[in-house]
Order: sequence, then structure tokens, then C-alpha cells
Amino acid sequence: MGAGGRMSSPSSLKKEDSDHLKRVPSTKPSFTLGELKKAIPPHCFQRSVLRSFSYVVYDLTLASIFFYIATTYFQNLSSLLFYPAWALYWVAQGCVLTGVWVIAHECGHHAFSDYQWLDDTVGLILHSALLVPYFSWKYSHRRHHSNTGSLERDEVFVPKQKSAIKWYSTYLNNPLGRVFTLTIQVVLGWPLYLAFNVSGRPYNRLACHYDPYSPIYSNRERLQIFISDAGLLAITYGLYRLVLAKGLTWVVCVYGVPLLIVNGFLVLITFLQHTHPALPHYDSSEWDWLRGALATVDRDYGLLNKVFHNITDTHVTHHLVSTMPHYHAMEATKAIKPILGQYYHFDGTPVVKAMWREAKECIYVEPDEDEKNRGVFWYRNKL
Repeated sequence: MGAGGRMSSPSSLKKEDSDHLKRVPSTKPSFTLGELKKAIPPHCFQRSVLRSFSYVVYDLTLASIFFYIATTYFQNLSSLLFYPAWALYWVAQGCVLTGVWVIAHECGHHAFSDYQWLDDTVGLILHSALLVPYFSWKYSHRRHHSNTGSLERDEVFVPKQKSAIKWYSTYLNNPLGRVFTLTIQVVLGWPLYLAFNVSGRPYNRLACHYDPYSPIYSNRERLQIFISDAGLLAITYGLYRLVLAKGLTWVVCVYGVPLLIVNGFLVLITFLQHTHPALPHYDSSEWDWLRGALATVDRDYGLLNKVFHNITDTHVTHHLVSTMPHYHAMEATKAIKPILGQYYHFDGTPVVKAMWREAKECIYVEPDEDEKNRGVFWYRNKL
């Protein structure tokens, strides 16, 4: 209990948890995407170059301030304050750079401006600076949006059916195993996905985001994959020169650790947006685009909602209208929630608690016992 707060009783907490876990409808909705778009104020679809760039300038200014403070003043701190100061810098810089990552992600959706060339230029620069292959991820992520919730065609965090669960999963289905799994997922999940398609859709051969001839991409997309790789090589060479000039420790402290935090947030955010006991998945007999787009959940990260440009708490709207800029997404969400009704899912469970719960409860998917002939799958945890 705190000032202005109130203490919830155990019964009310249990009821709140059960409300979060109540399944969303899996039947075809009575509304259409067109009706949802009509409910959104027209100005929400407008993209402003000046306003979009203002967020880029704001984020990069904050990142520059943090960098200046760390590299100018931390060396003068006492040993008692030196290490806590660096830890604070890593977290703050990681959060701000995650916001930069989100803006580059918007560029990939053509949500930054009305000019595709400008979106791709800004996205390529920002994502490359964070060691993300811009066009490579743009195209695989676009396919994720086109096939969300499909067990056969979705691109990332595709849940396994029970028959596909690995033999060692039984030994990881305990608190220590979950800590190990979540640690690997948050620390290494992003580079493993980019390099080896870990947690992604199965292909007939290795699907690597750095390979222009990867099965992820079509022939007309391959040139842009080369451009993505060139952007990464340029940044990598710049980092190499920095290491020669400043030393490896300096580069790791100033850039490497914040980047690890960015990657961790990216995996965590994506995991929690698409992994939830209340969300269905569909096979080809049941899947359609609208129900798939609705098979996601909005989460509450507190102050970080704004730092992350509301990608966390307006993700349902983002899947319905991905070309909408983030600064209109909250207004659009409020406009369509009355139409979505029970199809809209928000879970305000604290992020750490939600991460642990989903790791425990969402191990594989299968249909309900009494609906074996239907192509609607739900998460299970009994191995």
C-alpha cells in the first residue's frame, strides 16, 4: 500500500488473473477490417515527416546525452559509484535505443512517411547502427504480419505441436529449466533467429537473414538483402576502428552492453505479444488473416510504453493497420476497442510475472479434446 494506492485482496487478484487468462473468441468475427478502419479517425492514417523525425531526433539526443555523461564523467567517480553508474547507463541507453529500433521497424512498415525511399533510407541507417539487417528483417517481418497466428506460415515464435516437442523439454519444464531457457532466449534469441531461424517457420534448408539466397526471400528481394549486409559490414568496420582507437572494453561498455539490452527487449516484447494462454493459433483449415491479426495481445510496460513508442500497448492495432504511425496508434486503439469487444485482449500483468507465466504455461499447442476436428489450437503445459 502506498500514497494514493490501494491494496488488492487475494480474491480480487485471482479474479484479475482469471480475466487475463480468459480465452479470446476463435470464431470468425462479425465485423470486417473495413469497418474497423472506418471507426478510426481519418487523421490517424496520416504520416508526418516532421513529426516522425522529431522522435528520431528526440531519441538520438537522449542517447547522445547518456553517451556524453558516461564517457566524460564516469571516470571521475569513486569506486563505490563507478559500477552502479555504468549499470544505470546500460539500462537507460538500452531502453532509448530500443525506441530507435521501433522507429526503424516503422520504416519497414512504411509508417514513417509517405515516401518509401525515405522510409527505407532512415530504416537502413537506424537498423544497421543496431546491427540489424534492415531489408532482410523487413521482408521476413512482413510475412509474419501476413500470416500471424498460422501454424504453417507464420515466421516467428511459431508454437510447436506436442508431437514436435524435443525430448529434452521434459527436463526443462521446471523452475531451473525455465530460468535457463528464458536466459538463453533473452540473451541469444535475436542473433540465433537472424542467423539460424531459431523459433521461426521451418524451411527446407537453413533460413538465414544474412543470406541473399535464403528461402525466406524471393528473387526480386535478393539485391536488397545484399544492401542490408553492406550496411552491417560498414557498421562492423566502424566498430573495429573504434576498438583500435578506444579499446575493446570501451566499445563493449559504451555500445555492446546497451545493444544486448536492446536485443533482449526485442525478444521479450515479441514473445509476450504473441504468446499467451488466451490466444488461439490456427492451421490452414481455420486460419484467415483477420483472426490471425487478432491473435495478439497488448501489454503494459509502464513508463517504457512511451519510451518504446507504444509498440507494447497498441500491438493489436499495429497488426490490423501496420502502416499507421505509432503516434496515432493509441487513439486508434481506443476507437476500435468497442467494435472488437472480446476479440481485443489486454493483459496488464507485470512483465516479469507474465514472462514467467507464459514460459510455464505455453509449451505447445493442440486442439481441445472435444474439438479434435477443428483447426483451432491452444497452448498447453502438460508434457
